[in-house]
Amino acid sequence: MIEDFEHCYRAVSSKDGRFDGRFVTAVKTTGIYCRPSCPAVTPKRANVRFLPSAAAAQRAGFRACKRCRPDASPGSPEWNVRADVVGRAMRLIADGSVDRDGVAGLAHQLGFSERHLHRQLVAELGAGPLALARAQRAHTARLLIETSALPFTEVAFAAGFPSIRQFNDTVREVFATTPTELRRKSAFGAEASGAGGAGATGAAGARGAGGAPAGGAITLRLRHRPPLDGAGLLAFLAMRAVPGVEWVDADGTTYRRVLALPHGAGVVALTPQAEHVDCTLRLADMRDLAAAVQRCRRLLDLDADPHAVAEALGGDQLLGPLVRRTPGLRVPGAVDGAELAVRAVLGQQVSVGGARTLAGRLALAHGAPLADALPSCAPTEAAQGDGAAPPAAPLTHAFPTAAALAAVDPERLPMPRARGRALVGLCAALAGGEIRLDPGADRDETRARLLALPGIGPWTAEYVAMRALGDPDAFPATDLGIRHAFARLDQPHDARAVAAIAERWRPWRAYAALHLWATLSEGDESR
Repeated sequence: MIEDFEHCYRAVSSKDGRFDGRFVTAVKTTGIYCRPSCPAVTPKRANVRFLPSAAAAQRAGFRACKRCRPDASPGSPEWNVRADVVGRAMRLIADGSVDRDGVAGLAHQLGFSERHLHRQLVAELGAGPLALARAQRAHTARLLIETSALPFTEVAFAAGFPSIRQFNDTVREVFATTPTELRRKSAFGAEASGAGGAGATGAAGARGAGGAPAGGAITLRLRHRPPLDGAGLLAFLAMRAVPGVEWVDADGTTYRRVLALPHGAGVVALTPQAEHVDCTLRLADMRDLAAAVQRCRRLLDLDADPHAVAEALGGDQLLGPLVRRTPGLRVPGAVDGAELAVRAVLGQQVSVGGARTLAGRLALAHGAPLADALPSCAPTEAAQGDGAAPPAAPLTHAFPTAAALAAVDPERLPMPRARGRALVGLCAALAGGEIRLDPGADRDETRARLLALPGIGPWTAEYVAMRALGDPDAFPATDLGIRHAFARLDQPHDARAVAAIAERWRPWRAYAALHLWATLSEGDESR
C-alpha cells in the first residue's frame, strides 16, 4: 500500500497523467486496476487501494483495465534516480535478468542474498522479483499479440514465458481474456478479419508465410511522458553516429543501429512521435525482444519525467531560459554500456567528429559483420513509394566487444599510445568483470573503479555515468563544451566554478549539461 492516500486520490481525481507509472489505482468493487489518468469515473474513496506497481496489483488479484491499459504506462522515473538496491534491481528486471538468469542470478549481480532482495522488493513494491518479471512478460506478450501476426507459441517464447500453458494462464489472469480475444479486438486483428485473413498487413509490417513477419520485423510503440524533444535527441545521436553501426536518416526523423543482445544481434529503427516512439526491430533470437525494448527506452530516456526536471531547473536564473526554450529535453543513454565507455575514451581531447571517425575504424576492423539474416531496418520499396531513393548508409557491423578490443595491441590502434593503452586497459577490466556497466551497476562504485584505471579521468567517468549508467545527476564539470557554454552565458567557466554552480541543479545535473550543450554550435567540442 502507498501511505499518502490523499495525494494519490487527488492525482486520480484530476486525471493527472504525470503520475502514470508511479502507482496504480486498484478498485475493490470491480477487481480492476487503472492508471491515475484513467478516463473512467473516479471511484469512491472507500473502494480504492493505491499500489506501487502493476505487479503488486496483479499479485493482489486485480485485472488490468481494458480502457486505460495501465500495464502499458511508461516506466516509473523513480528507477532512473534511485541508486539503491531496489532501483538497481528494477532496472535489471526490466532488462530481462530474471528471465535469463533467474532470481539467483539477479541477486548475484546485485551482491545480495535472494531472501534479502525479495524482502526489499516486497516492502517497497508489494511484489517480489518473480512477480515483477511476470508482470513485464505479460506486458510484452500483450504488445506482441496486438501489434504482430506472430503465432502465439512465438509470442510466448519472445515474451519470456517458459511454456505456452504459462503464457495462456497469465494472459487470462492479468487481462481477463484469452490471447485469441486480445488479438481479435486489436486494430491488427480487426484489419486481418476485414481482409479475410489473406495478405493482411498490420502494425508489425509486411507478413510472411505462416503469419510470421517478413524479415522478422516487429513494430511496437514505446510510450513516454510528453513532451519529448525528439528532434534534439536524434540530432545528438546523428552527430555521434558511428559509420556502419548507426545512422540517422537524411530528414532527421529516424535513427537506426545494430544491437548486441544477450542471445544474438539485432537491428532497430526508432522514430519519435508526439506521444510514443515507433520502434521496428529485427532480431536474430526472439528471446531478446524485452531486452531490446528496454535498451531502446534507455537510449532515448523514455522513462524520464520531463515535468519534474522542468520544475526543478526551470526556476534557475541561469538555466530557466534554456529549459523553456527546449521542453522535453532528454539525456541520450546507451544500448550497451561497454560500447559507450569505449567511445568516451575515444572522445578524450578530440572533437566529436574525430571520435566518430575513430569509432568507425574500430568497428570496421574489430566488429562482427552483420548477418545477412538481419537487414538494416531500411524501408522496403513498398514503404518508400515510387521514386524514393534507397538508404545511403547501411548498417554493416556490430560495435566491437570489450573482449575483442582487450586482445588488441594498443600500439596498433589509430590513436596516441597513451590513449590506446587506456582503451585496452578499460576493455580488459570490462571483459574480466572488474567493472560492470549494466543497468544494475552501483554508480558510485563504478565511478571509483573507472577513476582507478590509468588514463581514465573525471570527465570520462562522469560521461560514462551519465549515458551508460543513466545517472540523472552525473555532470562532467571539466567538459570543454560546458565551459564554453558558461563563458557564453557570462559565467565563470573554470572547472571549479562550473562544478560549484552546478551544485544547485542536483539531482538533475545531467539534464543541465544537455541544456548547456544545446547552446553550442556544431563546431564546438561538446560531447
